[in-house]
Amino acid sequence: MSRLQWSDALSLDMPAMDAGLKTFVTLLDLAHEAPDTSLVSRWRDLVLHTAHVFEREDRWMRTSLFPSAHIHITQHKVVLDVMQEGLKAGESGDLALIRKMADELGQWFANHSQSMDAALALHLRKTGYDPATGVLSMPDDIALAA
Repeated sequence: MSRLQWSDALSLDMPAMDAGLKTFVTLLDLAHEAPDTSLVSRWRDLVLHTAHVFEREDRWMRTSLFPSAHIHITQHKVVLDVMQEGLKAGESGDLALIRKMADELGQWFANHSQSMDAALALHLRKTGYDPATGVLSMPDDIALAA
């Protein structure tokens, strides 16, 4: 299976989202490359970063009244729970599970980014949501979309 690499195809043309997603790809690659002695540490870095990205996206969805927020947030929770279980397994010595998860996570991420995250980015642009301030510049567009 080929490993995930950042490319323009993954870009959502939204710098606030793209920065976190690029870092995710970088951290996932570091986990792939990690020798056994540092794999758990690299996976932990990825889990912590992913939790931060998911929390931020979840906040944006709630604040901007994203119509598919429940589905998207639920997927974030499920994936993060699985990643945290992998971390626990790795801390107990099951490095093979982390390596398997790393392989599968790349495929999940590409699909998630190009579908759910792309829809969120489009919604945020349409409503004029500023991720830095949390301000909607076109809140009337939310009411029209609902």
